[in-house]
Amino acid sequence: MAHKVGYFVGSLAKASINRKLAKALVRLAPDGLEFTEISFKELPLYSYDYDDDFPPVAQEFKESIAAVDALLFVTPEYNRSIPGGLKNAIDWASRPWGKNSFSRMPSGVIGTSPGSIGTAVAQQSLKSVLSFCNSPMMNALEAYVQFTPGLITDDGEVTKPDTEMFLKNYMNEYHIFVRRVLSVLPRSN
Repeated sequence: MAHKVGYFVGSLAKASINRKLAKALVRLAPDGLEFTEISFKELPLYSYDYDDDFPPVAQEFKESIAAVDALLFVTPEYNRSIPGGLKNAIDWASRPWGKNSFSRMPSGVIGTSPGSIGTAVAQQSLKSVLSFCNSPMMNALEAYVQFTPGLITDDGEVTKPDTEMFLKNYMNEYHIFVRRVLSVLPRSN
């Protein structure tokens, strides 16, 4: 049985290096995982004023999360945290109170940056938020990828064999993690 994975690309930029990384991860994933990108670029800024009547775009966003078995966050680091758009999306998905889309949803966190520590601080920030949202997270294998020019093509092909092997191993570990979590916390869609 294949598990459906929804993935978020934290950057809204068309030429995002994290979008390239996401494409590479999808290509390197083992059989048994089916991927769908979950876009959040059309969401308005969240306010609890919407809690009694979510706009259609937010309803569709929550439905797209409900349609998957697990999540993968591929995010850059902005000012030592996650991008505002991604945080806004998480706020929408976790509301209204009692209808948290992340509860019991297995998740993985990865990202790339030109900086030497990759996206280490952003990932820790994101993990803190997801922990509050009751999302079981893959804590090991951690992946902080320093992006260098040409490391990943626009089509998601990894040009360095050692990086490709590392990312393939990350996706294998992610698959094992998702299967393990879902064996004790099955999704009831």
